[in-house]
Amino acid sequence: MHIKQIVIQGFKSYKDQTIIDPFSPKHNVVVGGNGSGKSNFFAAIRFVLSDAYTHMSREERQALLHEGAGSAVMSAYVEIIFDNTDNRFPTGKDEVTLRRTIGLKKDEYSLDKKSSSKSDVMNLLESAGFSRSNPYYIVPQGRITALTNAKDHERLLLLKEVAGTQVYEQRRTESIKIMEDTKLKQSKIDELLEYIEERLNELEEEKEELREFQEKDREKRCLEYTIYERELSEVNNQLNLIEEERVRVGNISDDRTAEFEERDEQIAVCTQIIYVLTVKRLDTEIAELQQKVELIAFEKRQLDKEHRERVKVRAQIEMEVQDISQDLGRSEQSQLEVVNELQNLDNEIRGKQEELTDMTPTFEAKRAEELDIQQQLEATEGRLEGLYAKQGRNSQFHTKRERDNWLRSEINSITQIKSRQEQLKIELGGEIEETNNRLQHIVQEIENKRSGIGNRRVNIQKVRSELEGAKFERDVLMDERKELWREETKLSSTLEKTKEEVRKAERAFASSTNRETSTALTALPQIIEKYGIQGVYDMLWRLKRLLGIGNLFHIIVENESIAEQIVRALNTEKKGRLTFMPLKRLRPKLPVYPESSDALPMLTKLRFEDKYAKAFQQVFGKTIICPSLDIASQYARSHGLNAITLVGDRSDRKGALTGGFLDSRKSRLAAVRTLKTCRQALEEQSTRAGEVKVALERKEQEITRAVGKYQSLEGKTKELEENAGQGELRRLVQEEGMLNGQIVKKTHSLAAINSALRTLDDQLVAFHSELSSQFTRSLSIEEEQTFNNLKVQVEQLRKSYSEIASQRAELESRKNILENHLKNHLYLRRDQLASRQMDIEMRSTGTLESKQKELEKANKDVDDVSAKLDELESSLDETSSEFQERQKERNTIQAFYFQSSLADRLETTRGHMAKRALLLQKKEECNRNIRDLGVLPEEAFEKYKKVKSETILKRLHKINEALKRFSHVNKKAFDQYNNFTNQKETLTKRREDLDVSKSSIEELIEVLDHRKEEAIERTFKQVSKNFTVIFEKLAPAGTGRLIMQRKIDRTQRTDDNSEEDKNSVENYVGISISVSFNSKEDEQQRIQQLSGGQKSLCALALIFSIQKCDPAPFYLLDEPDANLDAQYRTAVASLLAESTGQFICTTFRPEMIQQAEKFYGVVFHNKVSSVKAIPKEEALRFVEQEQPQ
Repeated sequence: MHIKQIVIQGFKSYKDQTIIDPFSPKHNVVVGGNGSGKSNFFAAIRFVLSDAYTHMSREERQALLHEGAGSAVMSAYVEIIFDNTDNRFPTGKDEVTLRRTIGLKKDEYSLDKKSSSKSDVMNLLESAGFSRSNPYYIVPQGRITALTNAKDHERLLLLKEVAGTQVYEQRRTESIKIMEDTKLKQSKIDELLEYIEERLNELEEEKEELREFQEKDREKRCLEYTIYERELSEVNNQLNLIEEERVRVGNISDDRTAEFEERDEQIAVCTQIIYVLTVKRLDTEIAELQQKVELIAFEKRQLDKEHRERVKVRAQIEMEVQDISQDLGRSEQSQLEVVNELQNLDNEIRGKQEELTDMTPTFEAKRAEELDIQQQLEATEGRLEGLYAKQGRNSQFHTKRERDNWLRSEINSITQIKSRQEQLKIELGGEIEETNNRLQHIVQEIENKRSGIGNRRVNIQKVRSELEGAKFERDVLMDERKELWREETKLSSTLEKTKEEVRKAERAFASSTNRETSTALTALPQIIEKYGIQGVYDMLWRLKRLLGIGNLFHIIVENESIAEQIVRALNTEKKGRLTFMPLKRLRPKLPVYPESSDALPMLTKLRFEDKYAKAFQQVFGKTIICPSLDIASQYARSHGLNAITLVGDRSDRKGALTGGFLDSRKSRLAAVRTLKTCRQALEEQSTRAGEVKVALERKEQEITRAVGKYQSLEGKTKELEENAGQGELRRLVQEEGMLNGQIVKKTHSLAAINSALRTLDDQLVAFHSELSSQFTRSLSIEEEQTFNNLKVQVEQLRKSYSEIASQRAELESRKNILENHLKNHLYLRRDQLASRQMDIEMRSTGTLESKQKELEKANKDVDDVSAKLDELESSLDETSSEFQERQKERNTIQAFYFQSSLADRLETTRGHMAKRALLLQKKEECNRNIRDLGVLPEEAFEKYKKVKSETILKRLHKINEALKRFSHVNKKAFDQYNNFTNQKETLTKRREDLDVSKSSIEELIEVLDHRKEEAIERTFKQVSKNFTVIFEKLAPAGTGRLIMQRKIDRTQRTDDNSEEDKNSVENYVGISISVSFNSKEDEQQRIQQLSGGQKSLCALALIFSIQKCDPAPFYLLDEPDANLDAQYRTAVASLLAESTGQFICTTFRPEMIQQAEKFYGVVFHNKVSSVKAIPKEEALRFVEQEQPQ
């Protein structure tokens, strides 16, 4: 990848659009005078690729726009076109265009002419090798000078930036901050624990004082209850007398009038109840019908959409079937061409096989003859060499003993060599056998592959059949998923409406009860679940319609401790209040019921579990059911019971209550019943929605598996249709050729070993023979004659071997050419043509059949959806008509009721005697006082029952006096003590968790420090190694190295062993440069001791080392040779020419131009810069003119 082209417009001195000719992928040089715009050209590239121009103010943006004469420039852009043939940018394109546009109020990036964010662009650049941690692929003016004058610690900071330690430092800073926060939290927790301990000690004393106060207060309330209960009993007796008198007088004079009025009221009540029930029923039916209409309409819209999609798919498949039918004609012509080519290829293969068959016997004979002559030649040369050696030994040794000793050592050496050669022979024989087995296996695989290619038609048909089955299964599952989606959508709509009904019911219930009770009843299930409270039972609200008393909303619990837990939770969360009935505290006393058929105890008509018996006896034990109000009044007076009638009248010891208006819309029981019904419906719908969701998830998994199976079969089908196993067959053929070559080489090696063994055997025979012969100074006459004959034989054998080897090599070359042509070309081409012929047949038949089946399925799908649409339309019509009928019926009933009730309703008032009103007021006051006493202990009902009132008043006075000293008692001591105890446990556990967190953070800091040091060490070693190599290239006569300065080294030099230095995270304090320009052995100099040009060379070497450590696709160097001598400028230019990657440099020196490939000149005219490509000669002339005279 490299920069291919740059386009600049409006940026700094480049006002007009400047399109720079394509750059070379290697070395490019830009020349131009001072102030012409070279640095602006480099700034334009940095403007797009680096972080140098970020977070700019309006003035800084203005500074980047051209400010010359003429019209003002409002925006500027720089566009860089990259050559991406190596695909380093993962875009899949050969060119990537990156543009950045800037204005006074905008800063935008675009990638391939599409808007993109800066983060996306920077991530793309990093993926291509533009590392943010190593910004030295762009070296602007002054960077080399700054690095030349850099201190040791500044070079260390540079190394850390290259090593990427910023991540570790950032995480270490975050960890230290978290640890400081942890310490602060620990100190706060310790302070809170200390305060809680002190407060607990104080609350221990307050608990004892509160316990004594509660005992006094309990006794006081018992006394007050006794007094109020006696007053209430007296008031009730007086009211009973007044009521009996009123009933006696009223019965004598107004028996008939009362009876008629009672009947009129009953008729009015019944009429109202019938009206309310009828309207409510119609409203429910209308709401259900309306919801049904909406659901059907919604489902119809979905089916309409699905019908359009199905029709569109069917039309597309029909067009594909037509296209495939048209392609069948063209496929027949292609198949005819393939058949002709196959026939020609078979003829050529038969000719080559016949030629190879004729050549093979001749080649084998020549090879056997060559091997025979080679063995004769080796044996003859061995004997000749033995005679040569013997002739030399006769002059080498002085005695037979010396000769024999030498011969024996040689025999031992040859025996050892022979043993090793025999071992090699065995191993080589095993390798040849193994290679032959492998070759036979490969040959069998080639045959199987070729037969498999022949059976490819059957395989493709089988896979296509499986593919069609998988596709059908996938489509069925997707249709089922659509049905589930539709059901889920219906349920979602229904759930929303049901939730709205629940909210309405909750509001109706809240309006029928006081706010605190409704809030508490709503929060009770959550509190029971949250605190895990057991032993909470049902309410008595189900029987509210039978008896209008308020305690039907009391909560039945097992004991008072459970009630206390719930009350504490309600108070803590401020969720209202409730009244409880602890079963273990209830002591109901059943009265004596009248033994008569006109008085039935209510308990006999109620159904409840045995464990709730006490609660029902407490509430309904004194209640009987009577046929009329007169009978109810008699039993109420005679037995002290509460009596009710079937029409809703009631009578007790206080008197009778009849008539009145019952507004069923404000009934608490009706509100609770409605709320329960709505919640049950909501729960059922939610359950069904959950089931549908689970079914959808399961169906999604099935679809995923089916799609995976379909894709696998599709890929397998495509592989069979496209690849046909040609690549694998080609690989096997290549492996066969390689194994044949290995066998030939190993056979030659085995022949060489056999020849060597024969030679060694001949040497052993000769040495043994010589060992048994006499020692002479020269050869014998017979040996001389043999020596001469052997020389002649060797010459003849060599000549014959040369001729036979030449003939054999010629035949072998021709044979190898034929075999290679057959195996690697003709056979493979025949397999390809056969596969292509099969592809044409399968593609023309299989694809058409598959598409026709798809078309049949599409027609069936369209018909099914159309049938469903027809059913929905008829259902929608029926439901709409029924909805209109119910609406009309409701309007008729409502109009009739209001017309009849206006004339019949009469508002009557009844006077009450003044004394009865006062008594009722006093009774209410007594009841209020008793209620204000709260929950009373059991002893309150019986303890003072037989005590005189005067004694009770005296005792009450003493208790009140005793309670005065408890005026400042903490009545919440028990709750506060429990709260502080819970807080203590929570804080203690939190303190332990913070200790564990602190240890974990300290371990993390140690790991980060260790990784940071490893990264610095690793990067330093790589940069240091690169620096030494590059410096020696720039200064061949010298050498250079980087030195890491560690804090521990300074500590040892200064003998300062402070704990701060030992425990410091920063073990490195700087990097120094030590070089020698004249020798590789002399003492090196530090960079501070060098001249300016030498320092610049060291800085350049360091920059190149960093670039090599983290290479980039290209590099921008602004006057890198400015301060260098001629020899070093040449070395730098040569180094750039040898380096990989693209370089774009500016220079005023000819050495860089000599090594470059392309040249560009920057011209500044009328305050506007421009860049154009120039020839090498013009660039050289420019730098010669610019050089000082």
